[in-house]
Order: sequence, then C-alpha cells, then structure tokens
Amino acid sequence: MSTPVISAREAEVLALLGEYLSNAEIAARLVISVRTVESHVSSLLRKLQLPDRRALARHAAECARAEQSRSAPALPAPLTAFIGRVRERRELAEAVKAHRLVTVVGPGGVGKTRLALAVAADAAGDFADGVWFVDLVPVTEPGRVGAAVAAAVGLGEQPGHRVDDAVSAALADRRALLVLDNCEQVRDGVAPFLERLLAACPRLRVLVTSRARLMVPFERVFPLPPLSRAGGGESEAVALFMDRVAAVGPPPGPAAYEGVVAVCERLGGMALAIELAAARCPTLGLDGLAAGLSDQLRILTGGPRADDRHRSVRAVLDWSHDLLEPREQALLRRVSVFVAPFTTEAAAEVAGFAPLDPAAVVDGLGRLAEQSLLTVAPSASGTRYHALETIRQYGTERLADAGELTDVRARHVAWCLTGAAALTGASGGEWRARFDGVADNLRAALTWAAGRPELRAEAYRLAVSLAELAFARHLLGESQERYEQAAGLADDTAGAAALRQAAAVAGCRRLGDDMFRLHRAAAEASHRAGDNVSAGRDLAAAATVAYRFSTSFTRIPPVEEVTALLKEARELSGDATDARAAIALAEAAVLADAYGALQGDADNTARETVERAEQAVALARRAGDPVAQSAALDALSGAQSWAGDAFAAAAAARRRTDILASAPPAAAAVHEMTDALAMAAGTALGMGELSRARRWGRQLADHPLLAEAGHHATSWILVADAFAGHADEVLTRSVRFLDAWEQSGRQRSLSLGAAAASVAMIHGLRADQEARATWLAVVDRADTAPQHQHGYGAVFDAMVLLHHGDVDAALERVAPEPDEVWKWVCWIWLHWYVALRAEAAVLAGHPQAPARIAAARAVVAGNPVATAQVDRAQALLDGDLPRQLAAAAAFDAAGCPYQSARTLLLAGGEHAAAGTAALTGLGLTPKAAP
Repeated sequence: MSTPVISAREAEVLALLGEYLSNAEIAARLVISVRTVESHVSSLLRKLQLPDRRALARHAAECARAEQSRSAPALPAPLTAFIGRVRERRELAEAVKAHRLVTVVGPGGVGKTRLALAVAADAAGDFADGVWFVDLVPVTEPGRVGAAVAAAVGLGEQPGHRVDDAVSAALADRRALLVLDNCEQVRDGVAPFLERLLAACPRLRVLVTSRARLMVPFERVFPLPPLSRAGGGESEAVALFMDRVAAVGPPPGPAAYEGVVAVCERLGGMALAIELAAARCPTLGLDGLAAGLSDQLRILTGGPRADDRHRSVRAVLDWSHDLLEPREQALLRRVSVFVAPFTTEAAAEVAGFAPLDPAAVVDGLGRLAEQSLLTVAPSASGTRYHALETIRQYGTERLADAGELTDVRARHVAWCLTGAAALTGASGGEWRARFDGVADNLRAALTWAAGRPELRAEAYRLAVSLAELAFARHLLGESQERYEQAAGLADDTAGAAALRQAAAVAGCRRLGDDMFRLHRAAAEASHRAGDNVSAGRDLAAAATVAYRFSTSFTRIPPVEEVTALLKEARELSGDATDARAAIALAEAAVLADAYGALQGDADNTARETVERAEQAVALARRAGDPVAQSAALDALSGAQSWAGDAFAAAAAARRRTDILASAPPAAAAVHEMTDALAMAAGTALGMGELSRARRWGRQLADHPLLAEAGHHATSWILVADAFAGHADEVLTRSVRFLDAWEQSGRQRSLSLGAAAASVAMIHGLRADQEARATWLAVVDRADTAPQHQHGYGAVFDAMVLLHHGDVDAALERVAPEPDEVWKWVCWIWLHWYVALRAEAAVLAGHPQAPARIAAARAVVAGNPVATAQVDRAQALLDGDLPRQLAAAAAFDAAGCPYQSARTLLLAGGEHAAAGTAALTGLGLTPKAAP
C-alpha cells in the first residue's frame, strides 16, 4: 500500500492534534478558520484510514515520539572512539534480538558499559519507541531501581499508583530497549523488578551490565572477556592504547610497537587499566611506564570471587595512586564518598581537613582530573567532578585503610544536611536541577547514617529533609518512604509526627489503605510516648479516612473495627480542642456514611450529622488548623447535602479553598487542597454554575501535584464542557484523559466514571454509537459502584435519548422517583435528574407532567441551567413560544449553548434552522424536534 500524500498544511494540523489542541486552538495557532481546520481533520482521517479524532491524535503523538527517538536517542554520547570488540559487538547485538533479557557480565573496567552503549546505538533503529539508558551507580537501595528507571523514561508518579507499576504501565505496549548499567550493587532489586516488568511488557528488551549475573531463569548471560592482546594489527588492546595516547600527546613510533604490546599484556587487556596507562605515557614515556609497571604493579588479594583480571585493575589503580603526592592521595580517597558529580565547594567541605586545606582541595581536583582519576562535567551551576565507579570503590577501600572512613562519611552526612536545609523551602526554576544534583548523595548518606547508632539523630533529620524535598519534587512514593524511614529512626513523639506526614503523602497518592495504616501507627507511637491526646486524635483520623476516602481503599475496614477505633479515641482524648475536633469530624463522617442505609429516623440522623459537622468546624477554627477546618467543612458539605440543602453544601465546599489558600504547602494541606478544588468544581456543577465548575476544574488540572494524573485533573472539566455542549473541547481533552487513566492502571472513582460518561454522552449527541459504546465500557471499569450510574448515568443517557427524539426511552430512564435514588448516589446530579424527568414527561405526554414540573421547580430554584430547563418544559406544555425563547436566552446567559440551541430546535418554525446551525457549530448532530 502506498504512503498517503499529506500536504504541508495537513502536516501542521496533524502535529497540533498530537498536542491535543482543539480545532479553535489550531485555527488560532495557524491563523486559519475553524472550518478549514475541520476540513483538514476530515482529510487526514480519510488519508490515514483512522476511525476518529482520538486515533488521529495518538497517531500524531506516536509519529512525534518516533521522530524524537530517531533524532535524539536517550543514550549518553561517548566522548571517545569505540575501539575493537568487533566479534562481541556482533554477537551481543544478535543476543539482544533473540532474547528478552541479556546480561553482559565481566569484571570492573573490562568495558561492559561502552560495549552496551555501542550495541544499543546500533540497534536504536529496530526499537520504534526508543532506547533508554539507566545508570544504577547512584542507586544504593534495591527498592529504588524502579524509581531510577521511571526517571530515565521521563515518567512522573501517578497518585494511587506505585512507581514500579507505573513503569510497567508506561512501557506495556512499547517496542523499546532498556539498558541498565552497573547493576551489581542492587542486584537483589534489579532481578524482581525486571521479572515483573518483562512479564507486563511483551515487546520490551532489556540489556544489563553487571559484575555478576542476576541468577534468574529467563536471563541470557553474555560473558565479556578482556580485549584481545594478540600481536600485530589484530590486537584490540594495542589499538585502544594507541588511540588514547594520541588524544593526549604524540603516539609512540613504529619501533615502540612491541613495547606497547608488552604493556597491554601486563595490564591483562583491561580497558580501564589501558586507558589509565595511556594517560601517563606522554609524561613518563613508554620506557618509564614499563619500568613503573615492573616496580609498582602489584596484585591485590581479593575475595573468592576475584580473579586475576580483576586484580589487574586494582594493580593499575594502586600504581596510579602511588604516583600521587600524599595530599592528592588523601583527596582521592576522601572524595570517593560522593556518589554523584560534586562541586569544588562540596569537596572542600567534606575533604578539606588536615593535611588538606580548601585551597589544596581545589588544586588537587584539577590534578586528579588531569591524571584521569576524575572526570570533569561542566554544568549550568558550575564545574562538577565525578569519579568512575571503579575508582570510587578503590578510593573507599583506601579511605578505610587510612582509618578515615567514619570521619569522612560523617562529614559527608553533615554536608548533605546543610545542602538539604538550603533546598528546603526554596523555589524557582533552578530548584529542581539543584535537587536532582544532590539527591543521590542525600540518599547514599542516609543509607550509611541509618546503620550507625551514633548518627541516628542525623539520619532522622536527613530522612525528614529528603521526604520534604521529594514531596516538593513530586516524588510522592519516595516521600512517603522517607517519612516512614524517619519514623523508624526517631523517638516515639517525633516518629508519630513523621507517620502523620507519611499518611498525608499517602492521601496525595490516593492510597487509602496506607493512610489508615499510618494513622493507626502514629496513634500507637503517641500512646507509647504517653501522649494520649495525640493518640486519640490519630485514631479519630484513621476512622475519618475509612469513610471520607473510602473509594481509595482496596479493602475498606469493617464497621466494627472503625467503631472500636472511635470509641478508643474518645477515651484517650479528654477535653483537648484539636482532639475533640478530630473526633467530631470522625463522628460526622460515620453518621453520613450510615445515613443512606437508614429507613426510619433518617431526618433526625441528618440533623445530627449536620450538628456534628458544625461542631467539628467550630472546634477546628478554635484550634487554628486550616487543614482540619477544611476537612470539617467537607463533612459539613456532605451532611448538608444529605439533609437536602444543596446550596449550603456547595457554599461549605467553596469555603475550603479560601481557608486553605494561606496554608503552608505541606503534604496534608496539598492533599486537602486538591480534594477541595475537586469538590468545589463538583458542587458548582450540581448548582448549574458551569463557568465556575470549569474555573475550579482548571485550577485542579493546573495543580503541579496532578501534572501526571490527567484523568483526575481533567475529570470535572470534561463534565462541565459536556453539559455546555462544547464537543470539540471534550473530544480533545478525552484523549489525554483516557491515556492517563490507562497508564495509571485504570483507577476507579465516582468522578472518573462521571467524566467517562460525559464523553460517552457527547459521542451520543454526535450519533457516533460505536464510540459511545466504547466509552460506556470505560464507565463500567472506572467507577467504584454500579449504583452511581443511577445518578449521572441516568442524566447523560436521558440527554442522549431526548436529543434523538426517543422520549419514551428517556422517560423510562428517569422513571425512579428522585428520593429513591439520589441520596445513595450523589446529590450533584439531583437538579439535572429532576429537570430532565420533567422535560421527558412533557415530551412524552405523561399525565404527571405538571406535577413533575412543580416538584422539579421546588428543587432546582437557584440553579440557572436546571431552572431554564424546567421553564422550557412548562413552556412546551403550555405551547408558550415567547417563554421558550426566554429559556433559550437564559441558557445562553448560564453558559450552556447546547441547551440554548436545542430550545430553538424545539421551538420549531423559523427558530429550528437557527437551532440546527448552532448545534452543528458545536460539533453535534442536529435531530428533528419530537
């Protein structure tokens, strides 16, 4: 099949579709009309034989990703030529094609990394979705392997989704190559991570370098021998030596060739040893180099795994070390504590003590770099130095031999604490780069200090700082992990505080089970510390979480368990204001949850729930805690909705955003703010305030915490735009929503189900039944309970049925009395439900139409859209054309062009044409009035 010819303008439109822009946005960007854009979109769909706009946007994004992969593969650019390894290069490439996991095994310094990079670059064209390189040297904890891979792939954390699962979801359908370098120190983490990853990603290939094989059954081991040392032109070792010598000075002449062969033979064909020797050749000469090897090359005694070639690397490093001045030797071993590139200032602080002063450190770094023992890495923040891992490990051993290991690492811990303190609370465009530059050092220092009883306090402070910084960097999984680590390093009082913070971060991640567990753990720590008031508050918080965030649990705690927690909380708390506020909040949450199941005394229970929530709000205000006050207002909003006071419920929800505006950006406040914005958007939608719903929805979508969670961030915008009838915006945004939802592991919540249903409705209004069915299937998988569909499901279905003139089916869809359904679904849909119920009754000629109109009018008073819909139903019933046209104007004023256009269509006559044109302009399919 020939490749379709796409014009230059069509290519521009296609590229902007890949950015998920609407037709109007594309038209503005290209300075053309919306109609012209629509024409180009139709042409592209036809030429590319794609079914819909979503597929077109995905195609554009995939083309852009493929082009980016071709133009800039995610591999480090080698600074020197790759010499030799012709046979190994060919055989390793074949192994990567034939096997899912290939591990290049060999001693340190043999050249595993360079060979892997060369093969990966050669094979880049075979992997349409990219090649990624992950250096695991800075990773000191097996559990951090997935986070390192996620960072290399460019994958942010997904709330409610662990980082290893996020990587699997992101790479699930990718034809890609992943290169994991230097795996030996975290082999216990690499093996299980790769087993899960490869099982979930059938098109993925992984190339590993390690000093030891992973010992898993699905691994293909590729042992890498030293460079060939045969005489003549076939010697790879000689070729490497000559190339590296030529880079720093004049190479030896032909007469010296045999001497070069002898040197390479003595070095065991080890690439690192040869490169280090070549760097010395211009200053020592080949004869001096040979003499140095004869006198100073020594074989170090290694463990039972060390072989002669490994000892040869150590011997070359010993020789290089012995050529240094004593001060340079001290500096080399002291800077070995840095696991990531470091500055001269950092080196001076950690290594600058007798016999070194800061000036000697600066000079010494330059000398070590000149002698190839350190590499120089210019950066935006200044020159940084870095030791190759083999040299860094050698320096660490020398540090221990000199008896300085504990002192230097303690100084490194102190430097990390100072650096972390300088970053805490900082902001600006450079902050992220500054954190990324020191993060691996912070982690390594914490790992070491955590195992030293005398540094327990420092380890605790470092863990808390790293938790705070990771949260600011939106590394939520690590933040929670570090807070829990800090709790294990602290006394019970500080530990309880750290566990509360961990619970707040778990809330941001939508992990209800973790929130519940961590609040209970905080209560136990507080109780051990003799702080019963805090213990009671923590138990009340756990009880509240079980009901308030029940949709984020994988296993909701039994009622008996939560009731027992609340009883114990009352017994422990006494009269402390903050604890009483927490208990009142928990009691309101418990009562609200139980309210829907009550039969007899429901009204009294509703009043009691409101009273408890109001008490919680007052107590939280007295305690001066904006987060607690927001949570109490959330409970009050829910209680008022159960009591039937929807407008009071909306007002309480909106107050939360104002109260939280001045709260510090700690995890608890951030979690509360994202929830508050979502509830503000939802309640505005329930009140028919579509512009406000979109405004709060945009604030939620723009929140940095939700940058990677497009499904949660955009859900309420989708619903608001769908009610308004902005089809183009809904279909454009739905692409990102669906991709993010699938990448997140297909999470479930009420708002996600409603968002998917709103997209299905737009497809229904466009008469695209196949796309509607696809999105209705998403609804079934995205919501937490089928009964929720009696709320939004009935509303959206009825709108589609009425749009197509199937009034009897619409009447049946909203047949249940409102009181039978709304209180156990969600009050947000009540006004829409009763208004549609009245309209369907009128259009179907139902005898109860007047009664339904009267009942609806009493409920929706104050809702501009629902009121206009009820007015339209009354006008249709009375045959009052002026009142119908007034309803159309009311819909326009309320920001609901779809219902305005439909009103004109229902008015008939000369108005029907205007309604038809308006619906067409919205991207919807007009239908004749019933």
